Amino acid sequence: MVRGKTQMKRIENATSRQVTFSKRRSGLLKKAFELSILCDAEVALIIFSPRGKLYEFASSSMQATLERYEKHTKDNQANNKSVASEQNVQRLQHEATSMMKEIENLEVSKRKLLGESLGVCTVEELQEVEQQLEKSVNSIRARKTQVFKEQIEQLREKERVLTAENERLTEKARVLTAENERLTETCGAMQLRQQVCEQRENLASNESSTSSDVETELYIGPPDRRTKH
Repeated sequence: MVRGKTQMKRIENATSRQVTFSKRRSGLLKKAFELSILCDAEVALIIFSPRGKLYEFASSSMQATLERYEKHTKDNQANNKSVASEQNVQRLQHEATSMMKEIENLEVSKRKLLGESLGVCTVEELQEVEQQLEKSVNSIRARKTQVFKEQIEQLREKERVLTAENERLTEKARVLTAENERLTETCGAMQLRQQVCEQRENLASNESSTSSDVETELYIGPPDRRTKH
């Protein structure tokens, strides 16, 4: 029976944790020393305890090993960048080649749709071109029908607006006409009253003139010798 792996976790008891650290640290330092002796390897080991105490082992010089590590890391980063850059260039070249092929295919398809370069086409290719043209014509007709419907709806809406505006102007004209008729009647009545007043004034003036021309005095004798008494 295969037992499942036990999940490793932090030791909660501080004393047990310290004892385990001491044992595992000693074992790790011993393994590092054995590896450097048995395999003639350059080994550098750095350990910090939970309290920050440093434990280290170096088969030669710790500083030289760290410098060697830093140089190796930088070289690996440079190599990785170079590899990544080369891969990026290759990817771009591949994409450019694919795009050129796609453009070429589109140009060929365009010429076929325009009725050019059909001499080398097979029956299947001609049928495909015909189907594409029919599909394009159907799309164009559908779009044209939609545009016509939209224009008709716009014209109907414009007609409704103009009809409403015409009704409003007609009502306004009717009101103005009625007002004009009322003002005309008022002006006619005023003119009639003015004419009546003028006639009355004229009659009064005529009566005054007539009364002033009548002779009321008595004369004796011939007309040429009359003397007033």
